[in-house]
Amino acid sequence: MLNIIVCAKVVTDPEAPVSTFKIDPEGRRVLPAQGVPPVLNPYDENCLEAALRIKELHQCKITVISLARSLPKAVVKKCLAVGADDLVVLEDDLFEDIDGNTTACLLAAAIRKLGEYDLILAGRMAADTNAGQVGPGVAELLGIPSVTVARKIEVNDGRVKVERVLADGHEVVEASMPCLITVSHELGELRSATVKELMAAQKQPFTTWQARDLAVEISSSKRSKALRLYKPEREVTCEIVAAETPEEAGANLALKLQQLRQI
Repeated sequence: MLNIIVCAKVVTDPEAPVSTFKIDPEGRRVLPAQGVPPVLNPYDENCLEAALRIKELHQCKITVISLARSLPKAVVKKCLAVGADDLVVLEDDLFEDIDGNTTACLLAAAIRKLGEYDLILAGRMAADTNAGQVGPGVAELLGIPSVTVARKIEVNDGRVKVERVLADGHEVVEASMPCLITVSHELGELRSATVKELMAAQKQPFTTWQARDLAVEISSSKRSKALRLYKPEREVTCEIVAAETPEEAGANLALKLQQLRQI
């Protein structure tokens, strides 16, 4: 039996209107958007879908790990509703304002505590930071190979064959297991759960671990901190090019663009 571990993060819905996002400049953090419910990181949904596709072809167990100071259980239990077997919640007040390295350390510690694993799947990045550091960081800490930005994963005889997304196409990479793969959105969206499955998942038990259960020193694992967090300011100016005819308008516009290039 294959043991697959999926790392999933809960984020503010990236599709929410920009006006709903507020920033605490002194605390250097994004405040929870009012009226916008949290969701699973879309890239982590892609990697859960990858795990479920493997499960359709091979006998395996899927364990989902999610980490935060305080996790909305209804959101992370969606993983159980669509077909994951177990859920491990890493939850502690100490997990507030941690960086990517600390997150990787905590996830790696939790994976070691779980025991045997063959494949670890993570989203290519989190939709709230776009850093893309945690997945490869976990692989480095565990001392296993990693393959990034996968759009297709095949498992066979203790090895994985991965199609990686490139700017001008894709490449095929093979690796031995255990290994870690970060999954990109090109793999496909997560399948939907029925109402019955969602209700059953809310009753399903899960495991909760705190910082003391993982034996990770939070303060010593922090490697970075935000110096400034702000919304980018955009200034837009509009200038009307006057003309009597379309031909004259085109000539005047070309002249104006030429003048702007010389500034």
